[in-house]
Amino acid sequence: MKSEQYSPEARHDGEEAMRHIDAVAERLCHSSSLDKVWHRPAHGAAMPSLTVLNEIMDRLRAAVFPGFFGASKVRVASMRYHLAANLDSIYRLLADQILCGLCFACDGTRDTCPRCERESAEKALAFMDRLPEIRDLLAGDAQAGYEGDPAATSPGETIFCYPSMYAMTHQRIAHVLYMLQVPLIPRIISEMAHSRTGIDIHPGATIGEEFFIDHGTGVVIGETSIIGRGCRLYQGVTLGALSFPKNPDGTLVKGIARHPILEDGVTVYAGATILGRVTVGRGAVVGGNVWITADVPAGAKIAQERPR
Repeated sequence: MKSEQYSPEARHDGEEAMRHIDAVAERLCHSSSLDKVWHRPAHGAAMPSLTVLNEIMDRLRAAVFPGFFGASKVRVASMRYHLAANLDSIYRLLADQILCGLCFACDGTRDTCPRCERESAEKALAFMDRLPEIRDLLAGDAQAGYEGDPAATSPGETIFCYPSMYAMTHQRIAHVLYMLQVPLIPRIISEMAHSRTGIDIHPGATIGEEFFIDHGTGVVIGETSIIGRGCRLYQGVTLGALSFPKNPDGTLVKGIARHPILEDGVTVYAGATILGRVTVGRGAVVGGNVWITADVPAGAKIAQERPR
């Protein structure tokens, strides 16, 4: 086989291209460009791993819903052995990712690595302790999906097939980590579900038992939203903020309650938008494409006015 021959013109073009590429590299490495985007975790720590977090979520689904995810055949006689081994892996992987999250949020001014390692292990163990509660909540969500959707043939179908259950599995897990004040990791877990389902739920949102989102695409639930028991949303619903107060220096005020409260048994139909710290009373029904910025009384039925 003959070796490929290059003409002097081709070599010249290649050298010219390399000079251009080298110049681009120099510009990208200049502090005026690089400092805007370069994140340097404290003490050179690794960033959280999307691959590992995906593995953790797969393992958690198998632990919460045995028989649906993970091993295709699950026997009661050996379940405890396999579950314990899986939980041990989850704990170790999660503790390491929590540490990465803590390092991401660290400003590097203090040498606190030993303390952070202990803290990550403690937070991971505290999360593991909440798994039975997470399972109970998700079982209630699956039952609500089955009872609320005439197309569902069983709660198991909602667990295995429905985007609402996928999103709520991520949300229930991310919310516990959020409440444990784990940096970054809860948001990554929530965004995994957002990218797959189109359902955007902030991990800080507080969601009660037996919650169901029918269809789901385009649903947005903000950080400080509070949703009571037995609520149901349809596609395209937004529970958002009406305004964003600012500090004297012009930066947004963080951590204030700015999203809606839905009391127990509220139904919000497709395309409705509810903004601000308003309360939708128990058992109220909000019709499709309605825009709400004020409190809704318990039991009320809000709909668009019919054209005259």
